[in-house]
Amino acid sequence: MKRLLILATLPFLFASCAQDSLTGNSYSRHEAGQAQSVRMGRITSIRGVEIEGNKTGGALVGAAAGGFLGNQVGSGSGQTAATVGGALLGGAAGSHAGKAITAKQGLEIQVKLDEGGSISVVQEVDKNESFSQGDRVRVLSNGGRTRVTH
Repeated sequence: MKRLLILATLPFLFASCAQDSLTGNSYSRHEAGQAQSVRMGRITSIRGVEIEGNKTGGALVGAAAGGFLGNQVGSGSGQTAATVGGALLGGAAGSHAGKAITAKQGLEIQVKLDEGGSISVVQEVDKNESFSQGDRVRVLSNGGRTRVTH
């Protein structure tokens, strides 16, 4: 029974760790082949930010583990209470852990556009692309997502 529960929760653990990339050079499957507007500009400021992680998968795994552990305590109504309490505490702990594990380092990039005005875009740090204040960049937008690239 214990092994079955562990095996049943593994897909949720891996799914909670999988998170779409938010770099300027990554595209989802549905974005491929879609037209984007392109605006040119110059970076006026950059600052590091943290992109919040995903907490859903961690909560599921934590609740399952907490419920399982709580079920090992006592018998009768005490066992039921321990199972429910374990699931609640495990879910909260798993949510917090999942959020911390999947958080990403990001950049808030402010760009003064050639056409006038400025925009600010937050995207994940990409080890293959670095930005500096004063860099000439492209701002790509498809109506749902905006990214900055060289």
